Amino acid sequence: MFGLGGTEILVIALVVLLLFGGKKIPELMKGLGSGVKSFKDGMKGVTDVEDEKKEESNG
Repeated sequence: MFGLGGTEILVIALVVLLLFGGKKIPELMKGLGSGVKSFKDGMKGVTDVEDEKKEESNG
């Protein structure tokens, strides 16, 4: 994953824990998850529109 080993991921996780504290991390992950979901929905909408345009031009 991005050329990172287990040790590097552990160090990054510890730094995040120190910066944000244990109570803020679930809120951050929830926000990140909803952001990713929104991005996926947006990309799906773009591909749907492109598929419709291709069908119209072929039909």
